[in-house]
Amino acid sequence: MHRSTDPFEYVGYQVHPESSRLVCRYRIGAEEFVEEFGFPAGGDWGSDAAAEAARWLFLLAGVSYYKTSAPQVIDLGDVPVSDEDRAFLRDYYLHGLGEFAYRLREHHPDAFPDGLDLSDLALVGGRTPTRPATPPTPRTGRRPLIPFGGGLDSIVSVAMLAGRVDDPALFIVNRPGDRFEAIETPAAQTGLPIVRAERAIDPKVLQSRERGYLNGHVPVTGIISAMGVLAASLFGYDALVMSNEWSSSSATLTLSDGREVNHQYSKSADFERAFAARLQADGLPDYFSLLRPFTELWIARYFAEHAHDYLASFRSCNRSFAIDPTKRVDHWCGVCDKCAFIDLIVSPFVSTEAMSAVFGGNEPLQNPELASAFEQLMGLDTDLKPWECVGDVVESRVAMRLIAERDDRATALVEALSGRAAQFDDPAADALLVPVSDHGIPERYAALIDLG
Repeated sequence: MHRSTDPFEYVGYQVHPESSRLVCRYRIGAEEFVEEFGFPAGGDWGSDAAAEAARWLFLLAGVSYYKTSAPQVIDLGDVPVSDEDRAFLRDYYLHGLGEFAYRLREHHPDAFPDGLDLSDLALVGGRTPTRPATPPTPRTGRRPLIPFGGGLDSIVSVAMLAGRVDDPALFIVNRPGDRFEAIETPAAQTGLPIVRAERAIDPKVLQSRERGYLNGHVPVTGIISAMGVLAASLFGYDALVMSNEWSSSSATLTLSDGREVNHQYSKSADFERAFAARLQADGLPDYFSLLRPFTELWIARYFAEHAHDYLASFRSCNRSFAIDPTKRVDHWCGVCDKCAFIDLIVSPFVSTEAMSAVFGGNEPLQNPELASAFEQLMGLDTDLKPWECVGDVVESRVAMRLIAERDDRATALVEALSGRAAQFDDPAADALLVPVSDHGIPERYAALIDLG
């Protein structure tokens, strides 16, 4: 395994309005890749917005194929890109693949004992856009499209907007012919219409080990975001409303030279601001996260107070989303890092009895064998969080302190972990139960929620 000396090429993309599909083609040397996106409900493929959104989806989806051999040069071919587009794309590759590059030392230690330095990445090719940038026009409507994954965050976004906006819809992505029960059940519970999209990854990428490709994490939320922008453009939604919270901007790991590696880069405020600016320049729907100002602790409290009816249906366990349907579970596994974090962040506000029911009697906080998982989530013994979409170590420690105050949580595990959490100079819980960060929420949506 090695880094290719051939450039990664953006070959081209074709829109097929009759079948409502976008077909994207990429190449590295003799290796060609094809990815297809489908939007079963059709939509207006003839609009300028759809054309621009299709271009962005083609550009952002390429990252899955670039990383098969991570060459130094990316050739944008004949794609129209402005200087600002080019700078955004380079950051997307550099930071979105930060985890991939760092963890090559684990996945391919012989070839990359120190990981991979992507700082020499060069973007060439591309052509100057002929269409001038679209001046932003004030929007007055509130017709949001909400990407929905069945977990805590997207359910809270739906609850926050319920009854306050016009004709909202959920956006759900699947592989062709496949659906996730963990998404479909809470989605049906919302009562909202669903805009569906299908993503067919080139099967060669799913055979990375057999084919000798480099393997690792890609910024998949960036790809889903671009799919959502295209869907919003096709069906006339004014905004793609994400559910990425404050802590998704915090680094998973800070390197000795100060550089940060963030598993959730494409959920971060940096990515959101940069992508929103590019979309605005092209006259595309607004792109923002409704939860950006809030901590996971705030979100969990809101869930407990305003979306408690979803307690039996919500799920964030990774094992419910296995690509292979035969390996999926139809319940919380109770032992993965995601299960541990959700239990940790929700339990300050929900009874032990109710949380035990959520996990089918296999609740992480009642399992002493998971002490090390909680220690890592809380940053007790390491500066490295799990390589997962989990919250900041500070809010995890504060959550454990709150759990220890509950009469129904008097266990040796909680006592030990909360005692260690108390040794840190963390803020009081109240400081994390209010808006804590800047955001990019347009005023017409910000006016609907309490930003303190």
